[in-house]
Amino acid sequence: MTTTARGYGQYCPISRALDVLGERWSLLILRDLLVGTTRFNDLSRGLPGLSRTLLTKRLRQFERAGLVERTDTEYALTAAGRDLEPIVFGLGEWGARWTFGDPDPEELDAEVLVWWMHTRLDTSGFPGKRHVLHVRFIDDRRQFWIVIEAGEPSVCMSDPGFDVHASIITDLRTMYRVWLGRATAADAIRTGTIRFEGPSAITRQMSAVLQLSPVAPIVRAAQERQAQ
Repeated sequence: MTTTARGYGQYCPISRALDVLGERWSLLILRDLLVGTTRFNDLSRGLPGLSRTLLTKRLRQFERAGLVERTDTEYALTAAGRDLEPIVFGLGEWGARWTFGDPDPEELDAEVLVWWMHTRLDTSGFPGKRHVLHVRFIDDRRQFWIVIEAGEPSVCMSDPGFDVHASIITDLRTMYRVWLGRATAADAIRTGTIRFEGPSAITRQMSAVLQLSPVAPIVRAAQERQAQ
């Protein structure tokens, strides 16, 4: 494993690790790789504040450091890259406990949220091979459709023309809080801040369909510790 050319110049394992991981966006790219994102365009779409040029640079740094291997279309974590999972999610645990309050307005991005959501939905209980969810935020003009075809999800920002199984109607702040574990879907449904529209046989399943963020259990656990 090699380090970047410009480092801290200290013979210390922490220093060496930061030579590889300490630059801006590096840990967020690793976060997305660890939760299963493998394609360049998907990484870029999930990190809209990161330019494609800088994403390319970071991925090349990871390749040189032995964290990822690249094929024609995908990036796969090596053993060294997968070994970072407890470190990355350990930072998530620390952040959930000490820095993670309610969202600031500038952190509420509908497109990013729906992009996160689209790979964390279990529609296996729906009939047919194509499942369509319509996501409507009452505080954002844009509308989103999540299409899951034979298990493969995609996001559309214009009507794909397929029958919709269920609509999710909420505001951005509520959906972010539920998605990241700061509030429960059951509470949001009970208070009416999240509504599901569609056939009752489908809408009854929606709490289970929303699998939530991989960090939601970490956030819930941190809240429970703080409440003790």
